[in-house]
Amino acid sequence: MANSIELAGKFLPIIDEIYKNSAVTTALDSETIDSSGVNEVKILKVSTTGLGDYSRETGYPKGDVTASWETLKLTEERGKEISIDRMDNEETLAMTFGAVTGNFMREQVIPELDAYRFAKYASAGNILTTAGAALTKDTVIGAIDTAVAEMDGAEVPSEGRILFVNTDIKPMLNQALNRSWGSDDNANTVLEGYNNMRIIYVPKTRFYTQIDLNDGSSNWGFAKSSGGVGINFMIVHPSAVVQVNKFMLPKIFSPDENQKMDAWLFQFRLYHDAFVYDNKVKGVYLHKATV
Repeated sequence: MANSIELAGKFLPIIDEIYKNSAVTTALDSETIDSSGVNEVKILKVSTTGLGDYSRETGYPKGDVTASWETLKLTEERGKEISIDRMDNEETLAMTFGAVTGNFMREQVIPELDAYRFAKYASAGNILTTAGAALTKDTVIGAIDTAVAEMDGAEVPSEGRILFVNTDIKPMLNQALNRSWGSDDNANTVLEGYNNMRIIYVPKTRFYTQIDLNDGSSNWGFAKSSGGVGINFMIVHPSAVVQVNKFMLPKIFSPDENQKMDAWLFQFRLYHDAFVYDNKVKGVYLHKATV
């Protein structure tokens, strides 16, 4: 059993590194939520009333303070089992097991995690949004400026906003602004920020308003829902959302421990969810595509 524990210990930092390097939504991991021992988390929401007239006779007007707990229940439990024959692994210099599990994280787990989070934010009630529209290099900047103006009007903090852009929109955005070139050997037209917003480009296969999670009986992973459309761009202030990974760990069994087959066995379970705070919904702006 020590062999499996040692391997699991090695895989934990690898999985964490793959998550940090491959998931575009890690930029929104701004708050640590303790979900140990429960299937839900509670968030304290505090609000107060505004100012009133001060009276020289009676003094200060009495204001109200409201403090309530918002309960967020985790709903998504996903998993996968991968088996690699002992000889297959040995005859590839013991690299197959590590390569397969690493690719599984990069190509399956991380895209689904991002897609689920974006769809969850896009489908949250009362966020700032616009009707579906096709953008061009002549309209994309105006659409972003309109989004920024709406968030400004809703008094969403300007510092820290992140602009997530569909990779299909990336060429239009790069062509939308004029640039002056010097004598540099290498030209880079990729826009990495706009008006103090960091830009993160999202693969279009992860950027939908709604997705379906397949149960593994006939299909695996996720797909765009029939009622969903692509997302052109989304502006999110990290304080408006919360991402909870309660459990993202591997179980590894050597061929000597595997009672079913003479094979390495990798079991992976992901228990997670993502939420938009109901008192910070204006911190999310959605610009939908037409399809």
